[in-house]
Amino acid sequence: MKENIIGREKEKALLERIFNSSRSEFVSVCGRRRVGKTFLIKEFFENELVFQTAGLANDRMSRQIKSFYEDLIEFGLPHQPVAPKDWIDIFSLLRELIKQSKQGRKVILLDELPWMDTPRSGFMSALEHFWNSWASGRHDIVLVVCGSATSWMMDKLINNHGGLHNRLTYQLFLEPFTLIESEQFLQSRGFNLSRYDIAVNYMIMGGIPYYLDMLDERLSLAQNIDELLFRPNGLLTREFSNLYSALFKNSDDYIKVIEALSKKKLGMNRSEIIKATSLPSGNGLTTILKNLEWCGFIRKYKNYKAARNDSTLYQLIDFFTLFYFHFLAEKAKSNWNGIQGTPAFYSWAGLTFELLALSHIDQIKHKLGISGINSSEYAWRSDKTGPGAQIDLVIDRADNTINLCEMKFSVAIYSIDKNYEMNLRNKLARFMATAEKRKSIQLTFVTTYGLERNAHSGIVNNEVILDDLFN
Repeated sequence: MKENIIGREKEKALLERIFNSSRSEFVSVCGRRRVGKTFLIKEFFENELVFQTAGLANDRMSRQIKSFYEDLIEFGLPHQPVAPKDWIDIFSLLRELIKQSKQGRKVILLDELPWMDTPRSGFMSALEHFWNSWASGRHDIVLVVCGSATSWMMDKLINNHGGLHNRLTYQLFLEPFTLIESEQFLQSRGFNLSRYDIAVNYMIMGGIPYYLDMLDERLSLAQNIDELLFRPNGLLTREFSNLYSALFKNSDDYIKVIEALSKKKLGMNRSEIIKATSLPSGNGLTTILKNLEWCGFIRKYKNYKAARNDSTLYQLIDFFTLFYFHFLAEKAKSNWNGIQGTPAFYSWAGLTFELLALSHIDQIKHKLGISGINSSEYAWRSDKTGPGAQIDLVIDRADNTINLCEMKFSVAIYSIDKNYEMNLRNKLARFMATAEKRKSIQLTFVTTYGLERNAHSGIVNNEVILDDLFN
């Protein structure tokens, strides 16, 4: 039921609009594996689903067809004298099932669509024929297709150059929960965690509903992380390898890219990725980067005022993947209780708290009172000459103001000392040498619990704390 859906307000509004349309709609739903695509569609359209089925992972054509046919029977299609042998037969039977429905608006869910498209099966041509020759000419059908295999969804459906070219009427990309949605989800499951613990959990799991649903409310957060990730048979122990192999063909090349990116805080440009991975430059790498970005594992952004050949950076932003490379990949397994409070913990927390803030830029702008002002967001790193300097987030505003955001993770109120103040002044001076002179600069601190007022804190113009990110 719709009331069971936590958050997802924009997505629910779009689905409502699609359902109330006066034409047939063909909707693709994409997103990172485990992000809740199927749950959203099933819950939202619970009473309107005329038919739903899902592809079988790594199975042959005959079994895909058999499974689809059995689901047709389950949803009310009479048994056929001759079982279907190909996809044309299957979609013909789907038409018959839809015709016998008395629903005013008929929602069809084809889940894990990429798995149905086995080699030389004719699946895509049958789907094209079903939509182009029949469904699109009606006014009562909502065909929703989901798939986690991003490269397939992009190549075969969204960027289709054949019979389905420009046939999709809506594309919905489902993102992970925000902090407030994560809090609401956990509270609905009986948790009473502090916002600090929710933030740390987000920095590990990244607001993925499937992972959150695995947490046990009877255990502490540390116990949950140990049980899920550090135990030999934990439910998420093998998640990393399963995640990428399920999403991408040639997943080893994808892993090479994200492993290289995991070692660079601000990300890499294309030439740096090629050097680090030894992958050839060309369409193959372009496809990998596009698919990783589309799936939400990396982001592509501009380095503020960088030279043209260095302007586009790729940064790993998937929290679960970063946690894996910091604590689980090729390292002796420890436990989360033993890791917390160590230098390795603070190194990881510093990086991922920055990403936590970057994934909540709307909330930062709201706290600063600039939600209604157009802006572009960048990171910045100085050129190779002189002492290195970098800024986590540059908010370049249309009102001739730039917010330079410095993110600092801390388990208590953060204190700026003399050396750090001088470091900040160096950053400001280096940045201002490249920025437009007519723009004013404001130094903004994003911390867990705020800044201690002392002789060195006056350099900061405004603050954002963890609670503000829960807006």
